[in-house]
Amino acid sequence: MNQNVEQLLGFVRAIWRRRWLAMAIAWGVALLSWVVVMLLPNQFEASAKVFVDPSTVLRPVLVGIATEDQADAQIALVREALLSRPQLESVARKTDLDRYADTPAKLDGLIGQLQKEIDVVASSTRKDSEGARPDNIYSILYRTSDRTSGIAVVRALLDNFVEGTLSGNRSGSAEAQSFLVGQIKDYEKRLAAAEGRLADFKKRNVGMIPGERGDYFSRLDTERNGLQQSETNLAIAVSRREELRRQLARTQPYVAGTAGVGSTGQGASSDVSVRVLEAEARLEDLLLRFTDKHPEVVALKSTIAELKQREAKEMAELNRGGRGSGAIRSLNANPVYQQMQSQLSQSEVEIASLRGAVSQHQREIANLRQFVNTAPEVEQEFARLNRDYGVTKSQYEALVKRLEQAKVGDEAARAGAVRFEIIEPPRADITPVWPNRALFVLIGTLAGLALGIAAALGLHLLKPTFDSASLLQSETGVPVLGSVSRVKRPDDTAAEAIDTRKLFLAAACLVGLAVAIVVLLQFNFINRLFVQG
Repeated sequence: MNQNVEQLLGFVRAIWRRRWLAMAIAWGVALLSWVVVMLLPNQFEASAKVFVDPSTVLRPVLVGIATEDQADAQIALVREALLSRPQLESVARKTDLDRYADTPAKLDGLIGQLQKEIDVVASSTRKDSEGARPDNIYSILYRTSDRTSGIAVVRALLDNFVEGTLSGNRSGSAEAQSFLVGQIKDYEKRLAAAEGRLADFKKRNVGMIPGERGDYFSRLDTERNGLQQSETNLAIAVSRREELRRQLARTQPYVAGTAGVGSTGQGASSDVSVRVLEAEARLEDLLLRFTDKHPEVVALKSTIAELKQREAKEMAELNRGGRGSGAIRSLNANPVYQQMQSQLSQSEVEIASLRGAVSQHQREIANLRQFVNTAPEVEQEFARLNRDYGVTKSQYEALVKRLEQAKVGDEAARAGAVRFEIIEPPRADITPVWPNRALFVLIGTLAGLALGIAAALGLHLLKPTFDSASLLQSETGVPVLGSVSRVKRPDDTAAEAIDTRKLFLAAACLVGLAVAIVVLLQFNFINRLFVQG
């Protein structure tokens, strides 16, 4: 441990012996580094910030009635396009950067340099409804040695960014509208052709087209069920009529009465007259609902005719006092018999109506069975034509709706659906962002001092000297028998003190000069000098 300390002290003494060499090297390196630092070209950063708000007050109003203009995607596209070769060539022409690029190679070099030195940075200020942070602040940065041209370049890029986004929206909307118009015309032709095919098919297959009653098999099942129900009802009505006839045969038509001739005659014929009146009233009711050819109407007219013939026959018998007329004059009509006769008449009408319904169902079933082989094919073809027509019509209506939405969206874009706000106009600080001369001056000064010390130590290592017997013995391995000490004179001591003060003064001057330069740089005195120069 003592040996290491002693060796370290030996290095220090060796450096001290070559202190003026170290100081000279430090001054030389420091001065050289300061000159180099001052001659380094300035790099200024021109910048601008723009706030882009694609969700203006028009956006909620346009939901559902206008197409989404995809402003975010358009902004991202323009942001990437800013660094494309055509855009940078336009910027170079606007700012006269291409005045020295008189050859294609020089122009390529200029464009490549601009692509390296220009940067577009996106940041966000708020969260959207889904918690994400959309980029809505764009910073355009450009580093160059010419502060004025840097500001001009950033201004041109900012103009291109705003104009590119708006013109991109409008051009995209115009292209979309042109495409939609072409598609609508095409679908108009398809729709007209589909309507013509459907109309021709309906004309060729009248009576076999599925309607409100359903398709072919549904109609056939309906008619079969109706036939079965009508036959059942007819059987019940026939059975009821036969029962009424049997009961009517066992019932007396007249009962004993006390009225005179006139009254008896009137009473004898009143049952037939009443039935005639009832039947005529029912006929009027049926004619309000059906035509003259309806089965119920035809049957009821036949019944009325029979009743009128019977009424006329009885009245003729009474008038000439024919056989049984005396008995009839002394009798009154049996109301039970009359009621049963009325029910029998109604039953006849009902039976006639049901027979007509049965016949109608049978005819319908027969007609449908004629198309049992062709009707399913017709319905299948009809369904296919309807499907094609429906698809074409829905596509046509959707395209028309999209076209209207695109027009509204275009008008909204012209009215300002995307808002641009310049947060920071194009500017550049007078202080360059590179080089940091104050830092480089300090680094150069420290490097000079370090190189001076390293040079002194290096000379010692190349030509070592020993200032103690122990170091000499440890390095050579030869025993040291003795040593001779130097006796300093008073003049030597005074000279060494003066020399030490000079050395520290030189070091202090070096450090003080470096600090003064740093202070001047911090207050931009030297920067202003270099910027103006």
